[in-house]
Amino acid sequence: MFSGQTVLVTGGTGTFGHEFVRQALTLGPKKIIVLSRDELKQGEMQREFPDSRLRFFLGDVRERDRLYRAFDGVDVVVHAAALKQVPACEYNPFEATKTNVLGAQNVIEAAIDNDVRQVVAISSDKAVNPINLYGATKLCAEKLFVGASAYGGARGPRFSVVRYGNVIGSRGSVIPLFKEQAKIGTLTITDERMTRFWLTIEQGVTFVLSCLGMQFGGEIFVPKVPSMRVTDLAEAIAPGAKHVIVGIRPGEKLHEVLVSEGESRNVVDCGDRYIINPSSRLVAGVPVPEGFRYSSDSNSEWLTVEELRRLAG
Repeated sequence: MFSGQTVLVTGGTGTFGHEFVRQALTLGPKKIIVLSRDELKQGEMQREFPDSRLRFFLGDVRERDRLYRAFDGVDVVVHAAALKQVPACEYNPFEATKTNVLGAQNVIEAAIDNDVRQVVAISSDKAVNPINLYGATKLCAEKLFVGASAYGGARGPRFSVVRYGNVIGSRGSVIPLFKEQAKIGTLTITDERMTRFWLTIEQGVTFVLSCLGMQFGGEIFVPKVPSMRVTDLAEAIAPGAKHVIVGIRPGEKLHEVLVSEGESRNVVDCGDRYIINPSSRLVAGVPVPEGFRYSSDSNSEWLTVEELRRLAG
């Protein structure tokens, strides 16, 4: 897939970046560039992947000049850098906007001016009908990437978005919290009715790679993934533990949505995924009914306690 190409991943020392590098190295790239802000994590990752095709660039997506230097000669960019902790974004709104919105603009402009061929940005279910700042910044970033193809012209980069739900074991996941609380036999649960979309990091990266292979530009790719109940996850990690209900936190939803009713007129069902098309074009697929909604509480596929226990490790 990447034979002879130079691939760059922003935020490359994060959970997604580690798995992306692991899979991408098997696909014949000429070079993989990991762009991130943390020199310690870069050093650790370099020891984890002692491959001469890897390059590590210190930099921040806020720094436009650094992106121009990093994108020189790059064929494919996967934009995974973001501030994504909901409470942190609420408390530091200017910082979240600089990274998630202005950083997205910098990535787009650097890609266009450096003749990058393909760009895919990683988004979140929280971008749909957002009620917190993190979701609002990701919605704005989605709009920037969907509209960016027009700026690149007919021969410019293809820009698309991949939108998916919670990743098992990612930084900030509830799993480490539950495992720590299991030691004392009491787990804190915000609301017993809460549901979430759930997938592994391996599945997430594999899906992103498949989207690169079918990209035209302007699409939002949404995988079909199972839902889980937070109470089932708690039972999987700490069977029989006491549950203490603490209430939904500010900016948190009871259920998440990956495709909203308002987007349904531009959505096609492509078997293992939904594709939200730019309004000017429809790709092949089965159009969904108008008013269609893909939400974690009305999903047709659910993870059992046994499956969650296996996935959560």
